[in-house]
Amino acid sequence: MHQNYYFLKQLAPRLHDELAGKYFIEAFSQEKDEIILVFAASAEEENPGEVFFIKAALKSNFACLSFPDKFDRARRNSVNLFTDLAGNAVEYVRVFENERAVQISFADNRKLVFKLFGNRSNLISYDREGVVLQVFNNKLPADKLLSLASLDRHIDQSFEAFVANSLRFEPLFPTFGKLVNARLHVLLHDRESATEKWAVIQDMLRELESPFFYVTRIELIPVLSLFETGDLITKYDDPIEALNGFYIAYIRLSGIEKEKAEILRILKKRIQQTENYLDNTFKKLVELEEAVKNDELGNIIMANLHEIPARAEKVELFDFYREKPITIKLKKELSAQKNAEGYYRKSKNEKIEIARLNDSLQAREAEKARMQQHLEKIEAIDVLRELRVYIKNNGLDQGKIAISTDELFKKVEFLGYTILIGRNAKNNDVLTKQYASKEDLWLHAKDVTGSHVVVKNQPGKKFPAPVIERAAELAAFYSKRKNDSLCPVIFTPKKFVRKPKGLPDGAVVVDKEDVVMVVAKGE
Repeated sequence: MHQNYYFLKQLAPRLHDELAGKYFIEAFSQEKDEIILVFAASAEEENPGEVFFIKAALKSNFACLSFPDKFDRARRNSVNLFTDLAGNAVEYVRVFENERAVQISFADNRKLVFKLFGNRSNLISYDREGVVLQVFNNKLPADKLLSLASLDRHIDQSFEAFVANSLRFEPLFPTFGKLVNARLHVLLHDRESATEKWAVIQDMLRELESPFFYVTRIELIPVLSLFETGDLITKYDDPIEALNGFYIAYIRLSGIEKEKAEILRILKKRIQQTENYLDNTFKKLVELEEAVKNDELGNIIMANLHEIPARAEKVELFDFYREKPITIKLKKELSAQKNAEGYYRKSKNEKIEIARLNDSLQAREAEKARMQQHLEKIEAIDVLRELRVYIKNNGLDQGKIAISTDELFKKVEFLGYTILIGRNAKNNDVLTKQYASKEDLWLHAKDVTGSHVVVKNQPGKKFPAPVIERAAELAAFYSKRKNDSLCPVIFTPKKFVRKPKGLPDGAVVVDKEDVVMVVAKGE
């Protein structure tokens, strides 16, 4: 929470107390992704008076401000930055409304902004008209166009807005962050009325704005929190001291602690995802097994052929399996016997689906057990070399276990086939270029923007027509033709899809295609 809005909201006035009236002396960088800002009571080089340092680590994996008492600049490998601000007096410091950004304003109306957006953190200077002059991290080109006005977010955070958002607090308080959101979901779990829920949220806001800060450990990693949680290291009542304490605690982490904490975090996340999958799959299996079976419906129709009128869309017959009447849907263009044959075909697919779900449950249970074993063994390791050897020997490289198709793409299982759906243009490219093999089936709504859809091939089998139709329904649903009465969807083996150099994200060339007309249908 060292980048949380509610922490910055208390840090900004504290920085104002330190900086207002001081002069910007210099800013320099002597390590990659790290910058030091120097402010002093006087602009005179010989007699600067009281000096205040801001050290900004703006790395992609860790971004944090700290305030060392002194800092000796190296004589070599050091570069001056933001030189146009030298000698400028600080007028005030403020936090942007509902945003993780702090602004230092100077007497001549120029601005310096710490944009503390996690792995996209940066330091940006603005001229008197609010135009970006310089950015510290040039790998974030969008920051060169970032307007000051866009950083203030005015949000209706009233009780009425809470009710209008179906009692969901996230749209009103996007600045809470993961730690606060998780705590609120627990606190709100047994609250029923809107007023009770709102009272809990207001209590949380008061706690977030209280002048106490906690440096604590959560899963071995130091965290700066605005409420008591995890294993407490130190409690502070000054945001500058709290941030310094957190920064020192974090950088003192040894290699074994960092790598161990990260692999444990990933394993626990995968175990939780597996448990969620097992719960959902078991519920689906129970629903299938408890529902009336398609072969039973076929048998009931066949036993009552003489009672079914022509062109009926539904019929009530006696269910001799459960000894009570049952209403069965029919296709009016088919005879009773053909309708029964349709149910028998569905029955085959139903049995395949039940068998697949059972196999999947067994495989995921085994996977969960393996991950729990890894978790226990890794927790007992206290030598870095031993940890790395264990990770390598067991194929637990962070890249391999942190990214799965479940996380990258939308995933639908149908009749034993896996259907993957791209989430956006860049994600479409990843799906088509990296995760689709040449024999997989590739689908896309014809002549409009939309998601790439891939059906994973099963060696030695042709794609069943119902599977192609279901994948096409999904391709139509995740496209601009979502609301059309009928949508043409192209499908082809992925080997006929190519991406020439220079095409924009998500754009491809299809050399050979077939078309199916479907009604858009989501998951």
